[in-house]
Amino acid sequence: MKKIVLFASGNGSNAEKIILHFKKSSLANVVTIFSNNPDAKVLEKAKNHQIEAVVFKKTDLNDGFVLEKLQKVEPDLIVLAGFLLKFPESIINKFPKKVINIHPALLPKYGGKGMYGMNVHKAVLENKEKETGITIHYVNEHYDEGEYISQHKVSTENCTSAEEIAKKIQELEHEYFPEVIERLLEG
Repeated sequence: MKKIVLFASGNGSNAEKIILHFKKSSLANVVTIFSNNPDAKVLEKAKNHQIEAVVFKKTDLNDGFVLEKLQKVEPDLIVLAGFLLKFPESIINKFPKKVINIHPALLPKYGGKGMYGMNVHKAVLENKEKETGITIHYVNEHYDEGEYISQHKVSTENCTSAEEIAKKIQELEHEYFPEVIERLLEG
């Protein structure tokens, strides 16, 4: 059985979709959820699904604490699902081509530091983009610059608010993120 580790900072809607997708799988399951936010709702989801949760401080990400915990788990895939901190090179180098992220835009547009969540959707709306989407990509040492795995588009033509765009993006994330993870684990 392959092991998936999730990193999340917030509500964990993507994390839960991934957990449920692999719950009855013979391929893989989610074994640990890491969060830098002790108040994150994703920790409740971990508890509800009997998944180990590791809460850490921002400094723990770079001082070896998180890397040590990951090495004990030996994950087949590390999935950033709404994780807002920059992922350290030390972990990326230990797990080459095993760390992926989902971004709520069609990269390279609307990527980089500070471009997450509603910040992205507001920018898409302000720039009157006809479409937006999601990008699932490998993580490297720069924000949102890793090799693309897949992109999925949605029209924004009838959207009058960033919240409407956010809803469409979340639907794409929930539909495609678990499938892409499965495909990667199948090799």
